[in-house]
Amino acid sequence: MNDWDHPSPFTLALTPAAEHIDGLGHTNNAVYVQWCEQAGWAHSEALGLTLADYRRLDRAMAIREGHYDYLLPSFAGEALVLGTWLTASDGRLAMERRFQLRRAGDGATLLRGRWALVCIEISSGRPRRMPAEFLSAYEAAVIADID
Repeated sequence: MNDWDHPSPFTLALTPAAEHIDGLGHTNNAVYVQWCEQAGWAHSEALGLTLADYRRLDRAMAIREGHYDYLLPSFAGEALVLGTWLTASDGRLAMERRFQLRRAGDGATLLRGRWALVCIEISSGRPRRMPAEFLSAYEAAVIADID
């Protein structure tokens, strides 16, 4: 599968199960949102930051805004691959994460998503600067080819 929107995605293999299927016979849109959250956490952990680190630092990257373009349906048992990238950071408060969900069989893109993230202090919920640990893990992962 070479037709990713951006190079070198962090990927998560997924397969819709019966409980993911809605009344229209395809994967419910809310499941795609949950998968994006799973991919975001898995990518963060692969970069060296876990939920325990977030709690220890009293900081988190919270979703300020999310956009999802649902392009094609998926069905129970289909092999899917969800790719994610960090695509922007101001080095202080804000980052952007993008997603692309593809069907493994033919490479068709089923979903594109984008999150605007803001660093918050967990204890207060207020925006706070990213700690050094966030900067060292996340800044190096930001891709540079975004339009």
